[in-house]
Amino acid sequence: MKKEERLPAGAHFIMGNIALAEGAIAAGCNFVSGYPITPASEIVNRLSVLLPGAGGGFLQTEDEISAICAAIGASWAGCKAMTATSGPGFSLMQENIGFAVATETPLVIVDVQRLGPSTGVPSVGVAGDVIQAARGSHGDYQIIALSPESPQEMFDMTIRAFNLAETYRVPVFILADAFIGHMREQVVIPAQDNVSLLNRKIPAPGTDPMSRQDFLDPAVAPMPVFGRGLKAHVTSSCHDKNGMRNLSDPASMHAFIMKPIEKILTQRDRIVETESDYRSGDTLLVSYGTVSRSAKAALAKGRAAGFKIGLLRLKTIWPFASKEIEAAAQKVKRMVVLENNTGQLFPYIKADAAAYCRVDFMGPRILGQIPDPDDVLKYIQETT
Repeated sequence: MKKEERLPAGAHFIMGNIALAEGAIAAGCNFVSGYPITPASEIVNRLSVLLPGAGGGFLQTEDEISAICAAIGASWAGCKAMTATSGPGFSLMQENIGFAVATETPLVIVDVQRLGPSTGVPSVGVAGDVIQAARGSHGDYQIIALSPESPQEMFDMTIRAFNLAETYRVPVFILADAFIGHMREQVVIPAQDNVSLLNRKIPAPGTDPMSRQDFLDPAVAPMPVFGRGLKAHVTSSCHDKNGMRNLSDPASMHAFIMKPIEKILTQRDRIVETESDYRSGDTLLVSYGTVSRSAKAALAKGRAAGFKIGLLRLKTIWPFASKEIEAAAQKVKRMVVLENNTGQLFPYIKADAAAYCRVDFMGPRILGQIPDPDDVLKYIQETT
């Protein structure tokens, strides 16, 4: 049997899911667990044959609950861990996503979104899990979520996702969809020496867990991974900075929730990325993910036709780009929010922008179909 090897540096014509798998290997991922599910199956299929040759391991589990539990455990054993799924599997993972948040576990979770709810339509891409990524588990918390628009970004953002997870000890989501996952385009893979990788901080071995801070540090505490001569106490129940359970002290309860949130929000300027091209008085197309491709095409056609039109793309969905949206709203005449769903982010964008400019939502004519750029321009003309 021929040994599978990762793609060499250079330009390749590959689908987004394969690009993401290659990006995971480039990022140093050495453990993946998953249960194949359309439209994400190519990711775990590819990694199941690449990881053994790259010094890592792949575990096919009986369901998505086991998949995320195995990935969390692997992360606590020092692995750069990932799981990949789609809508129904993503729903099953929610309780343990909360566990990963509470234990400050670095982890990459890929959701190649599809039309839902429930079983839905496996082969049709809809950005239906955007809110679930940030609010699907119970309680208050902050995560990081990235939104690729192309196979190239499936590669690039996977590397960034691992770096963010390692830096901030937090689950990081890649919210792709069936369109991007199955789309084939040119992807340029850089030489490995040119890939910048970040690793989590780890305490010195043998130290007493009661003498160091393992959790609840807004500056990010070193992670006492198991198997390296460290003793540590890890619980998803309310705990103090040493990891010791505390269900009675109000100050400890407050810190248990707020310190991990502070850890992300105080660094939001380093985390949040947007792409913008707009001028004062423009009608601004606000988009993310696959539908950004339609927005960019509409931008080019509109400007060529004399439209005063601009673009703001959210490359990072969570933390939310409130500052960037508010700044844009103070310059433009109007915002038109394009989403490939029924308007999941529209209320958030409107809350930040409506005090400064008109904000409208344009959803797909038929759910699961990306708006035609000509329809976007027609909508702008008819509703001005």
